[in-house]
Amino acid sequence: MSMAMVGLVAGMALGFAGYFGGFGAFLLVAALGAVGYVAGRFADGDLEPGDFFQSRERPARRR
Repeated sequence: MSMAMVGLVAGMALGFAGYFGGFGAFLLVAALGAVGYVAGRFADGDLEPGDFFQSRERPARRR
């Protein structure tokens, strides 16, 4: 399935949720869609749990 088709389906789902359920349902569907996207990336092997918990190295401060 192409990314355009996935975007179309996601947009339609958000539209139906917003129309029939109101703004709260719209936010719920959007949040669950984001969770599903991240879970799918984990399943595909594109992400690893450590990617979210790595510390960023900060450059040394100038004094």
